[in-house]
Amino acid sequence: MFTLTPRLLPYFKGFCSSSEVILLFVYMKCRFSLSYRDLEEMMHIRGAKIDHSTLQRWVIKFVPLIDEEVRKKKRPVSGSWRMDETYVKLNGKWIYLYRAVDRYGDTVDFFLSESRDKSAALSFFRKAISCNIIPSKVVVDKSGSNKSALDALNTELDQDHKIPIFQNKYLNNRVEQDHRFIKKRIKPMLGFKSFHAAEITIKGIENIRIIQKGQLIGSKKQQSTFENFAKLMAA
Repeated sequence: MFTLTPRLLPYFKGFCSSSEVILLFVYMKCRFSLSYRDLEEMMHIRGAKIDHSTLQRWVIKFVPLIDEEVRKKKRPVSGSWRMDETYVKLNGKWIYLYRAVDRYGDTVDFFLSESRDKSAALSFFRKAISCNIIPSKVVVDKSGSNKSALDALNTELDQDHKIPIFQNKYLNNRVEQDHRFIKKRIKPMLGFKSFHAAEITIKGIENIRIIQKGQLIGSKKQQSTFENFAKLMAA
């Protein structure tokens, strides 16, 4: 277990369970390939009878808090980005998770969209740049919409900051391989029922993955992912 910083305690006011227990199970949901019913059973084994729907509400409520803390401590990524999108099931239909990693495999950013087009790709790039830096180059696959989004973005940038674009399927293997870690967490959920739930849950999974990669300022490679998570929430 860990001790939560007093700065974050007001967010947990009115909850019957302690802040540490709540965050522990939010962490477990985002870190491991577990369903909510798996977590419910684990709670029962520990003597706490908490319904799986309550656990889901905890995730929806507190993942944004984790996201805020991670973004405060996330180390800058390199300027060479690899960007791609993958598929997520929502009510039997596919939605799209846009993601980018840098040349070292560190997560740049992520963005969930109901559509796969120029507008969605442009929204992703604007979000990624606002939270990081203008990249020195971006590698995408042969998708025309991703290339069109970068072309549109370049029209807004001055000559010194225009982004070189490389379309190469094989150079993009790094981000395609990185998708596997996210998809592995999503698989036990058998699809999402609402876009909001999908967006929040994936945000939690991505943030724990960022911690796992050692991307936070002050994180130590010799410590476990949970130890670095606990350190973040205690700071």
